[in-house]
Amino acid sequence: MKPVQLVVVGSIGLDTIETPHAKKNEILGGSVSYACASASFFVPTGMVGVVGTDFPEPCVDVYRHFGINLDGLQKCHGKTFRWSGIYEQDMNNRRTLATELNVLETFMPELPDDYTRAPFLFLANIAPQLQLHVLSQVKSPKFVAADTMDLWINIAPNPLRDVIAAVDLLTLNESEARLLAGEKNLVRAAKKILEWGPKYVIIKKGEHGAMLFSENDVFVVPAYPLEQVFDPTGAGDTFAGGLMGALSEWGHVNEAALCKAMGYGSVVASFGVEDFSLGRLQKLSRTEINHRFAAFKRLTHFDAVEVR
Repeated sequence: MKPVQLVVVGSIGLDTIETPHAKKNEILGGSVSYACASASFFVPTGMVGVVGTDFPEPCVDVYRHFGINLDGLQKCHGKTFRWSGIYEQDMNNRRTLATELNVLETFMPELPDDYTRAPFLFLANIAPQLQLHVLSQVKSPKFVAADTMDLWINIAPNPLRDVIAAVDLLTLNESEARLLAGEKNLVRAAKKILEWGPKYVIIKKGEHGAMLFSENDVFVVPAYPLEQVFDPTGAGDTFAGGLMGALSEWGHVNEAALCKAMGYGSVVASFGVEDFSLGRLQKLSRTEINHRFAAFKRLTHFDAVEVR
């Protein structure tokens, strides 16, 4: 097996989801599942997460299908994290029905030795205290990205600020950016967050794409246009996984590389929302990704972005 180039740390869950199209019970979900599956199209990816003794073996087989390294997958006595939610006709609006932390409540991520030397690290959405614990274990990573959410902004602002200061890239959605920075304007919000330490901030805007901010520049990437979305759950994690996978494949990071990697993230995420859970990604090939990225370039003039 090839050495892991990208490590992803976050949640693994069983989701019950209802959209205008259908309802699915206890399907594979969690930030790690989406991000690792997406990244696996680009580089050998290692997973760090926790499941309970009730975690279905077919879900592990899904991870194996993507070739994900499972040395960091912990199994603890108890039940796997569960989330349930319902999407309105406008699937930008979602209502959480239930959240059961179960084994995730006592999760303490420990990296296998070879993971600590991986050059790229993505800290998906977990408590910032756990993100800091992971950061204490890695050895001179080339590039570290982190995600967060409104919960941690509200209940753990100090450790979250420590995470932000320690990473190269912070990703969050537009409402979270406004809440974190205390600014309604996204440009001012991003500039304020950049002052806290990261080199880059990406603000995700759902079906309207994403914005990359650095000290001197702003770059906007649209979402790939789709006729129909079946399940938007995990789209942000799929986007981040594709982005980090592309960067890891190229082995270097600058603004041009990040811009192009955002394009790949957008493309893989566009496939992911075409089915529930990882269903569409399981049928996906790198050739399809490349073909859709070529179409994306024609739509957006992405061919002007050169990675050097």
